[in-house]
Amino acid sequence: MSSTVVLTGESLTLQDVRNVARRGYRVEIAPEAKGQINECAKAVQDWTRDGRVVYGITTGFGDLASVAIPKDKINQLQENLLLSHACGLGEPYPEDVVRAIMLLRINTLVRGFSGISLETLQQMVDYLNLSIHPVVPSQGSVGASGDLCPLSHIAITLIGYGEVMYKGKRMPVAEALAAVGMKPVTLKPKEGLALNNGTTVMNAVAALCVIDGMTLVKNADIAAAMSVEALHAVPYAFDKRTHDLRPQVGQGVVAENMRRLIEGSEIVETYKKDRVQDAYSLRCLPQVHGTSRDALNYVREKIEIEINSVTDNPIIFREDGEAISGGNFHGQPLAMAMDFFGIAVAEYASIAERRIARTVDPRFSDLPPFLVNESGTNSGFMITQYTTAALASENKVLAHPSVVDSIPTSANQEDHVSMGGYSARKARQILDNTNKVIAIEMLGAAQGMDFRAPLKYGRGSDAAYREFRRHVPFYDKDQFMQPFILKSLELVENGAMVRAVEAEIGELK
Repeated sequence: MSSTVVLTGESLTLQDVRNVARRGYRVEIAPEAKGQINECAKAVQDWTRDGRVVYGITTGFGDLASVAIPKDKINQLQENLLLSHACGLGEPYPEDVVRAIMLLRINTLVRGFSGISLETLQQMVDYLNLSIHPVVPSQGSVGASGDLCPLSHIAITLIGYGEVMYKGKRMPVAEALAAVGMKPVTLKPKEGLALNNGTTVMNAVAALCVIDGMTLVKNADIAAAMSVEALHAVPYAFDKRTHDLRPQVGQGVVAENMRRLIEGSEIVETYKKDRVQDAYSLRCLPQVHGTSRDALNYVREKIEIEINSVTDNPIIFREDGEAISGGNFHGQPLAMAMDFFGIAVAEYASIAERRIARTVDPRFSDLPPFLVNESGTNSGFMITQYTTAALASENKVLAHPSVVDSIPTSANQEDHVSMGGYSARKARQILDNTNKVIAIEMLGAAQGMDFRAPLKYGRGSDAAYREFRRHVPFYDKDQFMQPFILKSLELVENGAMVRAVEAEIGELK
């Protein structure tokens, strides 16, 4: 299997993003794209030579669009743009995000509608392949015109300014370039604007969120099935006949997953005659988990479109001899999608916390108080539920939509912005918080399942239990709890639980 992703600008997949961002795959520009890039760059140079008035090429930027730029300052204009716009603050984005940003920026520029030269674009390709990763502050984007500020921090490294991470060390880019025998590029007309104008940063964060969200939805169903076993829930709420009468796609998928996960459970079979229904956190989990699945599928669709889109400005239509100043840089599609993502993922944590609360409370579970022998002497899982309550509550604040909170910029020229950069960033935090809640649910549910022995678990929940207990022991008496949680979180985030279950019962939907 090839470990190189060939970029055409139209065929990138989320799997490609994962491979480049997290597995170190190399990238190449497709041979057929190189001609398009060169022709577009030549058109821009011809227009500059002929003295045409084109936004961002022979004029200033934003509210300075009416200011004409002398011919002898046109190249300087592009460098000045990047240096002045590189004013971000906050913690730098992690390496996988930076790699995803560079990948997506290259992919949009290879389409040949941006006016960048092949030489400059190849410099960014070389950075990816040599693992030279610019230091990109996470704060400073309002999501229109795209991600100007963080993208500028990447772009200035191409011309010899700023810092990068190389071989595990943070250093001036000049030092890294010297180490690999490269030199900074000299920008030509339009190139600075091509490099820093677009939705690429929020798109990269969002793409990685979607990739991880695809694992989260399966982990959430697995954790819920383990809780069903621990709480000896009844199976009636997962009956296919009920869900066929309300054919919401996600709801039906989750109900089917639950039936497969608990199939063959002696616990469910033994206790199902005791009552006809459970609390909503168990009975309605297909409806809640399923609706969040539908939301994430909507978000995925938007991200898959965006990773193969042209989002800078102006767009160069060389065959028509036109440069059109439009608004593809506006992050509204991503901002709204990622606000939706955050809300959807927060719901997984919200309902899981309620199942956790029932598991530790003997009034609802008939399990030992706080899931530990000699309760009183031992506090057991008492404070793990506190932690999930804190995380779920934090998510409630983070889930407030950013997209409704536009604030004017650039002397009111940019008078409506998307705030998509923060929509994506807080969606990432919600996702991380929710993974922690799911990890704690698995930890407590496995403990509860131990107290149901010797009754057998369902095929899927048993596979989950066995994989979990390979790494996390039974909590017999009070000891340092955090390492148990961290190990459980590792199993959630690295997909081990999903792989173990799917090896037993086939792929979860």
